[in-house]
Amino acid sequence: MATLLIVHHTPSPNCQALFEAVVSGASDPEIEGVRVVRRAALAATAADVLAADGYLLGTPANLGYMSGALKHFFDQVYYPCLDSTRGRPFGYWVHGGNDVTGAARGIDTITTGLGWRRAADPVTVTGEPGKDDTRACWELGATLAAGLME
Repeated sequence: MATLLIVHHTPSPNCQALFEAVVSGASDPEIEGVRVVRRAALAATAADVLAADGYLLGTPANLGYMSGALKHFFDQVYYPCLDSTRGRPFGYWVHGGNDVTGAARGIDTITTGLGWRRAADPVTVTGEPGKDDTRACWELGATLAAGLME
């Protein structure tokens, strides 16, 4: 069975709504043979990353960058996972008050260094998430999970 690892930092109701939409999409009953594992960014480990076949990452944009929690996750897993996870699919979502550019750029830079393959366009949301935003997150989760089906 394939494993999709969702690593997230959800400190606000807006981030929580997007996270729940991603999980709902990834867990859709039509997607079979994929185990969805959720880990808070401060709790996720290199072992979690090595055991997964694909990744979804979620973060707020804080002071123009990804959250410290997601950055900490990357700092902990980068070198232990560098060679073993190249080519694995990933996607991400970012929520911010007004600008998410720096956070998205940071995630793109680190995942490029890891050699991960972006399997879906990122979902970026500013302000309060609307119906289209939660739908995009649902689709992000479903796309990554469906891509892992055998």
